[in-house]
Amino acid sequence: MSNISRRDFVKLAGVAAAGVALYNVGGEETVAKKTISNAEAATGQKSQVYFTKHIDAEHLIKLYQKINSNISGKVAIKLHSGEPHGPNILPRDMVQKFQVQIPNSTIIEANTAYGGARANTESHKQTLQTNGWTFCPVDIIDADGDINFPVNGGFHLKEVAMGAHLANYDSLIVLTHFKGHAMGGFGGSLKNIAIGCASGKVGKRQVHGLTKFKIWVTGEPLMELMADSGKAICDHFGKKIVFLNVMRRMSVDCDCAGVGAAEPTIADIGMVASTDILAIDQACVDMVYAAPDGKDLIERIESRSGLRQLSAMKELGMGNNQYDLISID
Repeated sequence: MSNISRRDFVKLAGVAAAGVALYNVGGEETVAKKTISNAEAATGQKSQVYFTKHIDAEHLIKLYQKINSNISGKVAIKLHSGEPHGPNILPRDMVQKFQVQIPNSTIIEANTAYGGARANTESHKQTLQTNGWTFCPVDIIDADGDINFPVNGGFHLKEVAMGAHLANYDSLIVLTHFKGHAMGGFGGSLKNIAIGCASGKVGKRQVHGLTKFKIWVTGEPLMELMADSGKAICDHFGKKIVFLNVMRRMSVDCDCAGVGAAEPTIADIGMVASTDILAIDQACVDMVYAAPDGKDLIERIESRSGLRQLSAMKELGMGNNQYDLISID
């Protein structure tokens, strides 16, 4: 997919006018807009991605209950807590109602590699206060340094330095605000863990290419580095990791842009959940491409080679880009 945009691919694949099934949990089949992934993939069993058009705590909990059978022990919830007063971060009241339903759970974050309000633990704690993340413990996982997670069969990295506290958790819930990203094209579940769990002083520099390439890389090499890092985390947690993406206020900019983020031009779509990291990010990208107002976000994805996130995950065996989108509404 390196030399072709997804829009061109859709035309060539002849799926632009094709319909796929959107199943609800009652078994009734309804016609929905095409999902590109089912046309792209060859054969094999599809992953399950659960969907709701509603964006609230009640439906977030219902989604989680579809995928949580292996979540136990000490549970980390990874989300992007945002720069000070960021307008697009996940609603705190929704996250609070969700978190309280999960025994022995803690929100986790890591410091940033760039300067600013989250560059060190003390200022990061202040930013958490500013943004209202005060209703439960928040563990800045690199406050005491980092720990290396091995990357098995990666593109560029043999290991990635994660926040040391990440190793203290038995299970990981990846709760992601799906949106655009200045360097990644889009920020989904992969970006949330691949960059978000890497330590600020070491791991994030590795994922951005400074260790291997000696520069901050962009384009396909960055997507491959992200896949390497994400694979290390997925391998570490095995079956005890799940993914939820919230498709609301999808600016072309990440929540790390704070108050400077561009106003979203695509309408809210809903929320999805899966045990498959590739399937969930694939489904979100497909829904953006199917949206009548997705032009700006699509341009951001394609201009940054963001689709390489998906193909890189597939090449590393991180999941399945064939999926059934199953409505819980």
